[in-house]
Amino acid sequence: QVQLVESGGGSVQAGGSLRLSCAASGYTFISKRMAWFRQAPGKEREGVASLFPPGGSASYADSVKGRFTMSEDNAKNTVYLQMNSLKPEDTAIYYCAARDRNVGSWRAVETYNYWGQGTQVTVSS
Repeated sequence: QVQLVESGGGSVQAGGSLRLSCAASGYTFISKRMAWFRQAPGKEREGVASLFPPGGSASYADSVKGRFTMSEDNAKNTVYLQMNSLKPEDTAIYYCAARDRNVGSWRAVETYNYWGQGTQVTVSS
């Protein structure tokens, strides 16, 4: 059974940093594209970053380029999202996701089969 468990959310002031973790289990870690999505109140879920382990280059939404970094630790079956220079507009629930078939845009929410429970990130001004 595939499980994705996020951790690391919290509250921070604008300009601060947080690191999110997503621990995967129940499948071969290097077989699925993984991504971070976020959803703010009243808004649609949007793709933040994605990579294909092992060693795939990460892709980012324009709104986070240069501030966020997605990385992997294959030994721990974990992906991370390092978030620097946080802004109030980054406030959202952040979700980790994985998909069985690497087809279509990494941003396409409907292509992901597996989701974590989400972790809240709140950035105050």
